[in-house]
Amino acid sequence: MSQRTPLTAAGAERLRKELEQLKSVERPRVINAIAEARAHGDLKENAEYHAAREEQGFIEGRIRELEAALSNSQIIDISKLSPGKKIVFGATVELYDVDTEEETTYQIVGDLEADINANRISILSPIARALIGKEEGDEIEFQAPNGTRNYEILAVRYE
Repeated sequence: MSQRTPLTAAGAERLRKELEQLKSVERPRVINAIAEARAHGDLKENAEYHAAREEQGFIEGRIRELEAALSNSQIIDISKLSPGKKIVFGATVELYDVDTEEETTYQIVGDLEADINANRISILSPIARALIGKEEGDEIEFQAPNGTRNYEILAVRYE
């Protein structure tokens, strides 16, 4: 039996919007591009046709990936959680890096919605695994790809 992938409600909504965009906008656009390129004649040497077919393959693959991800996920509404002060899935955590003296904020999310540029880290990441179960004021130490890191937990909130 396969385990269902955790997903925040906001993350599921972002994936649904991407899926809808692909189905209602991108798919018809690329189908039109293929039809237009076909009209130009010889398909063997038609670069536009081959590029459009390749893009269609990427779009269809992403649609299948999103549909599978959404059907195999467990949506967790973090507003209904009552973890007290402990860090659990969905928590937004403010951290102080003891080594660099910088502050940063991360939200712990499912693997499908992780995006380091948006400060959303996967529950499977080393830092998230070190944070789970800890509380505000605790210090954590974990092994990152670039060495051991030390953080102090400044605040924990659920948004």
